[in-house]
Amino acid sequence: MTIEVLVVDDDTRVARVNAAYVERVPGFRVAGLAHSAAEALRAMEVAPRPDLVLMDHHLPDETGLAVVQEMRRRGLQIDVVMVTAARDLTTVRTALRQGVLHYLVKPFSFAGLRSALETYADLRRTLDRGGTAEQSEVDKIFGTLSAGTVPGLPKGHSPPTAELVRRALVNAEGSLSAQEVAEETGLSRQTAQRYLKLLERTGKAGLTLRYGDAGRPEHRYVWAPRG
Repeated sequence: MTIEVLVVDDDTRVARVNAAYVERVPGFRVAGLAHSAAEALRAMEVAPRPDLVLMDHHLPDETGLAVVQEMRRRGLQIDVVMVTAARDLTTVRTALRQGVLHYLVKPFSFAGLRSALETYADLRRTLDRGGTAEQSEVDKIFGTLSAGTVPGLPKGHSPPTAELVRRALVNAEGSLSAQEVAEETGLSRQTAQRYLKLLERTGKAGLTLRYGDAGRPEHRYVWAPRG
């Protein structure tokens, strides 16, 4: 299964960068680029239609969420991931109500977009399977692309950043240090350390100490939620 992606961003350079990111993720292909609401809607009406839209919010002729609303009015069954610098909760709440699957706040790293795309692919495979689902499977589906993977974040912590760190631990073959998580996610070492400590305190990550020849022991973390 190849997932066709339409990349929408008013900045042509950013659109090209995001498109290059998409092409680096196995199973995904860029169906086209659009730099305005009108271009985006035209691209969605042309067969074959994209499966997924990476939607910027700040477009020259309309907002990204206005495009999503128009998509729904036209009956376009295309999934949407917002990729935008818009951080206000009103926009986030509106995106949620309009059925946007995920919300990536700019600037984000390749690892952040890759995580969202890989999780979306998992969701598509589950839904395309058909049949029926138990409550536990439904819970998993509805939580797949949400920030609920790292629940109860304290004030000042970003769900997308927490998800980046969580994904790095989940994908690791062994334990990771804060520096290794920083290199994997594109975050600073200090930010990675702060989120790793949060995951460890909430029981989502295990902590081990590695002692070297000299100096303080290295803190290493592994994804190991209790229960």
